Amino acid sequence: MNSSIHERACHLIDARHVEGIAASEREWLEAHLAECEACQARARANELALQSLRQNTVRVDPALVSTTQARVRLRAQELRENQARMRTLWMACGLSWLLGAITAPLLWQAMSWLGRHFQLAPAVCITGFAIFWFAPATVVGGLIAWRRSRAAALQNW
Repeated sequence: MNSSIHERACHLIDARHVEGIAASEREWLEAHLAECEACQARARANELALQSLRQNTVRVDPALVSTTQARVRLRAQELRENQARMRTLWMACGLSWLLGAITAPLLWQAMSWLGRHFQLAPAVCITGFAIFWFAPATVVGGLIAWRRSRAAALQNW
């Protein structure tokens, strides 16, 4: 048989007890195991290993269990809060990009007018346009990075 077929079978043998596999993959695997002795041996070895692991009991201090559960709950809450903050940040970024696209032609016309009015070189007008257009995003990005680094420093302190 083809080695890629055996690789697929081995992957499915390992995945069916851990992640679970789709019904179509389960049917394919069962058909393959019916005709392939090497994969049958691998499946039996996995079953034996899982049985031996299930037979072992591990005694854990109840305080350790409660502390771990509390930390997991705290981390889950942090992730939910971070997700809400990130959603707000993405909405603000989207609004910023939309407003930037809308105001870019207006800013370009304003810089062109200033260049004509004060007889400035085109390079000066283009540089001014770039500075006015990128400066707000740069400042906000810097503030976000500073705030995160400060929060991380306070958390580690």
